[in-house]
Amino acid sequence: MAQCVQSVQEFIQDSFVPMVAVLCSEDAEKITRKNNLNFSELLRPFCRLTSEGHVRDPNNQVQVVKNLRISVNNVVTRPSVPTSGVHSPAQRRLLSAVVSASQPAEGGVANVITAGDYDLNISDRSVKASVPWYSDWRDTLTELSTSKHYTATTPWFEAYRESFLQSMPASDHEFLNHYLACLLVVSSSEAVPVEQFHKLSQEQHMIQHNGEYTNPKWFIPNTLKYYVLLHDMSQGDEQRADSVYEDMKQRYGCQGCYLLKINSRTAAAGTDEQIPDPWSQYLNKSSLQSQDQSEEPAPTPVVVNNTAVENNIGGAPEMDGAPEMDGHDSAENDGVSVNSLDNTHPLQLETAIDMPGSLDSLRAIAAETKTTTVYTGVAAGTSHGTCLTLNDHNRLRLFIQEFTFRGLLPHIEKNIRQLNDQLVSRKGLSRSLFSVTKKLFGGGKVPEKSIAELKNTSGLLYHPEAPELQIRKMADLCFLVQHYELAYSCYHTAKKDFLSDQAMLYAAGALEMAAVSAFLQGGAPRPYPAHYMDTAIQTYRDVCKNKVLAERCALFSAEVLKSQAKYSDAATLLIKMTSEDSDLCSALLLEQAAHCFINMRNPMVRKFAFHMILAGHRFSKAGQKRHALRCYCQAMQVYKGKGWSLAEDHINFTIGRQSFTLRQPENAVLAFRHILTNDSQQTATQQGAFLREYLYVYRNVPGVCEVALPQLTLPCINSSATRVYFGHERRLAEGEKQAATHVSLDQEFDQDLAAVWQDLEEQVVAAANRGVVPSTFYPTQCCLNSQTDNLHFPLAVVEEPIIVEVAFRNPLKVPLVLSDLSLLWKFTFKDFSRPQPQDIMVGDAVTITNEKEAIAPRTVQKDGIITTEVIPEFFMSPEETRVARLKLLPRQTGQLTILGLVYNLASTPSTGDSTINSNSFSQNQGPSATAGTSVRGRQDLEIQGPRLNQSKEEKTSVSHGPDRRLDPTITPPMPLLEVFFLQFPTALLCGEIRKAYVEFCNVSHVPLCGLRVASTHPDFFTFGSSSLATPLTPLSPTSFENCSAYKTLATPPGATPGSVTAVTLVSAADFGSGGGGVFGTGGKRIAEIPLGEGTLTPGESTQLPLWLRGPDQEGVHEINFLFYYEGAEKGGKISHRVLRHTVFICASRSLSVRATACRSNTLPEEEGRNGSMLVFVDVENINTSEAGVREFHIAQVSSSSKQWRLHKCINPAENKDCKLTTRERGKLCFRATRCKPHEATSKSLEKYTFADLSLGNEQIISSTTPCADFFFRRCQPSESWRPLIAVETQGRHSRSQGAGPGGGTEDITGVVRKCNEVDLDIIVLWKAFVVEDNKQVILEGQLHVALQTIGKEACSLRQKEEAQEMVLLKFKPELPPPMTRPSMEQLSHLIKTNLHYPESYSHSFVQKSLCMVPVILTLSNCSLAQVDAIIDLRHKTTSPESLEVHGSFTWLGQTQYKLQLRAQEVMRLPLRAGFLHAGVYNLGTPRVFAKLADQGAMCETSQQTATPGLIIINST
Repeated sequence: MAQCVQSVQEFIQDSFVPMVAVLCSEDAEKITRKNNLNFSELLRPFCRLTSEGHVRDPNNQVQVVKNLRISVNNVVTRPSVPTSGVHSPAQRRLLSAVVSASQPAEGGVANVITAGDYDLNISDRSVKASVPWYSDWRDTLTELSTSKHYTATTPWFEAYRESFLQSMPASDHEFLNHYLACLLVVSSSEAVPVEQFHKLSQEQHMIQHNGEYTNPKWFIPNTLKYYVLLHDMSQGDEQRADSVYEDMKQRYGCQGCYLLKINSRTAAAGTDEQIPDPWSQYLNKSSLQSQDQSEEPAPTPVVVNNTAVENNIGGAPEMDGAPEMDGHDSAENDGVSVNSLDNTHPLQLETAIDMPGSLDSLRAIAAETKTTTVYTGVAAGTSHGTCLTLNDHNRLRLFIQEFTFRGLLPHIEKNIRQLNDQLVSRKGLSRSLFSVTKKLFGGGKVPEKSIAELKNTSGLLYHPEAPELQIRKMADLCFLVQHYELAYSCYHTAKKDFLSDQAMLYAAGALEMAAVSAFLQGGAPRPYPAHYMDTAIQTYRDVCKNKVLAERCALFSAEVLKSQAKYSDAATLLIKMTSEDSDLCSALLLEQAAHCFINMRNPMVRKFAFHMILAGHRFSKAGQKRHALRCYCQAMQVYKGKGWSLAEDHINFTIGRQSFTLRQPENAVLAFRHILTNDSQQTATQQGAFLREYLYVYRNVPGVCEVALPQLTLPCINSSATRVYFGHERRLAEGEKQAATHVSLDQEFDQDLAAVWQDLEEQVVAAANRGVVPSTFYPTQCCLNSQTDNLHFPLAVVEEPIIVEVAFRNPLKVPLVLSDLSLLWKFTFKDFSRPQPQDIMVGDAVTITNEKEAIAPRTVQKDGIITTEVIPEFFMSPEETRVARLKLLPRQTGQLTILGLVYNLASTPSTGDSTINSNSFSQNQGPSATAGTSVRGRQDLEIQGPRLNQSKEEKTSVSHGPDRRLDPTITPPMPLLEVFFLQFPTALLCGEIRKAYVEFCNVSHVPLCGLRVASTHPDFFTFGSSSLATPLTPLSPTSFENCSAYKTLATPPGATPGSVTAVTLVSAADFGSGGGGVFGTGGKRIAEIPLGEGTLTPGESTQLPLWLRGPDQEGVHEINFLFYYEGAEKGGKISHRVLRHTVFICASRSLSVRATACRSNTLPEEEGRNGSMLVFVDVENINTSEAGVREFHIAQVSSSSKQWRLHKCINPAENKDCKLTTRERGKLCFRATRCKPHEATSKSLEKYTFADLSLGNEQIISSTTPCADFFFRRCQPSESWRPLIAVETQGRHSRSQGAGPGGGTEDITGVVRKCNEVDLDIIVLWKAFVVEDNKQVILEGQLHVALQTIGKEACSLRQKEEAQEMVLLKFKPELPPPMTRPSMEQLSHLIKTNLHYPESYSHSFVQKSLCMVPVILTLSNCSLAQVDAIIDLRHKTTSPESLEVHGSFTWLGQTQYKLQLRAQEVMRLPLRAGFLHAGVYNLGTPRVFAKLADQGAMCETSQQTATPGLIIINST
């Protein structure tokens, strides 16, 4: 239980005090009324004795009486009313008013438990006490149990308890609240005071002994009469009063009368003297109690309207003292039953079943708060004791002391002795007779029976002179004078007698007082008998049906148990005493039980919170709104943040409702905000009710929406996820045009890709600034988010929109409707065109905002400064996360700050439906009544910057840097470029050449210049070289129809197939400067884009051709273009702008080219000293019929080198191209010669010789665009390319210099190495025939092979790609049922092979170095099924011995065939073998693979070949 002001002993002693009645004459009442008091009220502040008294017990032992208090009351006679065991309506009103009047002090010292880092506020009733509580349960609870800071008090409970005990009616089964004495008060101004005393004495005797009056009740028949002569010092004759008093002494004795002189203060006395007023604290209680005692229905202390159940309490500060009504009392007054609420669960939310009516109930509460309650007690401005001085106060105090010590205590002592003597005298006969009877009829002990088995004899009445009652009287007298040992003995004896008679009401009273007496005995000679109290409570409640006495007994027992630290037993007892009879009593007991739980050695914090919730619920039902709010707020401290979301919702909802009822709308808004912002587990219907009441409360916050917009919490905004886009919205593609992707809010941010764009921008900026990146360079960021660098103020351009993307999240299960959604901003004017020293001028520092216009969305906005876009309606489904994109269009230059958002928040008409009627909103009147309540508010966008972690101070503390993404600087106009692509492919073959077109448009009002482009794949595209002749290709995309992208010429008539048709010298500078110039290093190079006059005027557009080449590696390639451009005016805030474009190209396999160089054995007579060599080019079709490719034709083979050039094709096909279908190979043999002396001039040392060998009827000029462009841009350049890459190096060198005259200075190792180097690049140009939409299309392409060393094979693909040769990607379906498959041995006999050739062959190797021998390979299908066969003529090198046998022998022509043989078919395949030396060779090297034609998923199996076929080559 909570701490009390009094100790338990003091509380019990003050609960049972001697009762003294007062009878006054009319003149005496007039004298006291001068002080606005009656006589009993006059004495009340002085009824506690400050000195000790003494009485003697029957054994003549002196008993000390300490701190005795007496109760003096006027005699009020009432007719006999049967005792009901429950409080009357008047008593209920009294107790409710007392509890309502006692509230926690505003602004006082809070009762706080300090536990760890948190404080539990026990008494504060404000919502601000709802803070998180225990973080570490074990440590903080241990600290709580030993805390000395726990001073929680509940004065409302003490006031209730005191009023409850004082308002208890007198009962016949006990005498503690019966009157022991009567004060007869007569004024000294009476004509014959003695006669007046006689009249009052007769009146007292009549009241006591006449049967008509059962109230008041008197302790003993011989009541003490004490005669008081009251003298008014201001008017009366003091001598006459003294003489009358002397006469009274003679008549009544000096111990039976007293002369009391008062009213010494006259009107002439100074008014400056301050006299204390000790009566005010007693008058409200006495006034209410006196009216309650009368039980008259007409004058009641409280005026309540017909809605007293939900009565507003303390709505205004001056009404804090107004009493609150118990729900049952008001129900009795109204004639309406309130018990219908008792069927609901205590934690059920206080909403009606029909949810639309829930808002109506809240409106009823709001209307109810306008009602007032009037308390008609004693006027607050009335002063008391105005005619009394401090001496009069002392006289009153002395009078009480004289009356008690000389009259009351001796009277009690005498009656104790008389009762003891009577009991002793009767003991011999009556007790012995009783004992014999008990022995005869069942023994001397009362059988142990439960309370339920005992006969209900609560109506049994004893004769006033019965021995059992005499014992009880003696016990009560001893208890009143603090003789607890004798009192316990008497109570214990009376208890046995009552139980034997089964007088259960009397027995329960004796048990109750016996337990209390045992506890109050000094020195604790015996333990507290708690079972006595339990039996008494059960008897009162269950047998006697007297709830009032059971409650009193429980209050005493709980206090005693608490004093003995038995908090668990006390809490159990208090909870057991709760019932549905009185909500107020149950609320108070539950609250005390909660305090018991938190006072345990191991505090039970959750039980404390749970019972505080129950107490708050019962307080609310009793009409005690303030106490209900306080209980819920205290419990919230425990439940908050612990994951009990449903409990938190219930508490917050109740706090919101109670706060709104008590006219605390700000606290109500805070409470409802917690319900709607957290992840709630409530149903959609319940959340809809929460939302409507939340909006209704917001609308009723006085004066908020008219002055400033309130802060809303719905929907939730993820501020860190806010993205800001600067720039114009890109136009969509028109027709065949494809717009540049650039940056948009639809793209996800990629940190790695952002680094790539930044690297590209740095390169192009360096190229534009002569290779140096300016110190003021800052990467362009068009879209800012949480992952970008936001430390700098972003730059925006005037007249270009700023789009802010805000991420909303609806945490509720009901839809939300936002209307008139727009941004709040603040803008400061600034003119950037002025010189820097004049920046600060009049008008530049003017700051404006649109907050006032945002309050009324239909008003005129500041569109001349910032045009603000308004979204008319924004609908959010339940639990939806959705983004809203809001636009601002700046019209002036300056500094802009985006503050937040403003919108109307509304609920839907139906809380359960997720749809909304769009017609329920009117643009003129806002949300209609049928669409639910709406409120206009704002949410601020507050973004926390990144944590600083650079310096030591930043690492040791938590500090964050700024985030400027919402603070853009508006700069003057800048050019704006848009790029469109025409006929841009999405899929290419590896090495395929395709021509497209690019259109550049300047859509701004400022000219554009300095256009450049950088790319991550510079080998993918070229704009051509303007320094060379214009290529003979279409300039317009409309004229393209199967036209070649190359510059082509017809083959001269009569030209030998395979012979050189053109030799051209080309300088690398022609493709490294000029319009298509290349700058930078490595693969990241920058190209200038040629414009007509170097600029692009506003509104102008231009179209340029663009050649593309498919990447060499298959797969999907992401290719990035960065277009760089500048404004014509320099020195602005923005130096340049960029435009991004990303394309994805799917590259499919085409051809694989391998090349090998061998020395020639021909005599050098024809070639002079230049020499020659053989170049073998092996071409394989690795395309697996992708993209509809039918076949490839090798149209031309070209070479590029500074030293060598191709001279002739030795084995050209006859009058046709070299054709390769899927998975076929072909090998071409070329003779290469050194460049002639007249070609190798000094100027040509830096030039490349391009030699073209056409294999068809068309010649491609490889030294022009685009063939030469892609040759110089290839990804893997040979060493001859290195001088071009190292543009800025001083020591430029090339391989050709090593072969010149200066080569002799090199050492022997270098000479040997130079002899084996080739430095020859092969360009294979091919055509592919593709069927698309039943139409054949010819594709073109080129592949590059760099030969560097003689005898070392070079490939157009990387080695890792070659390692994947013949690997088929197969997707496994579900496993088929097992089946028998032929063995490998069986599959190896499908085809039989045989070779036909001459046994010997003679050839003159001196005249012709290559000897070609015709060979016929015979294939015979031995099976009865169709067979697919692959013939591979390549040598399979397995050992050095085999290399020696056929190292100089090779197959010429097509080296791999794919054939199909019918059943038992015999096919002859003509082959040609080439020999370089005379000798004996093994021709049995062809490998044959075969499989059944109908087995598509089966791989080919190697076939057994014939015996070795030896041939002799003779040299003639």
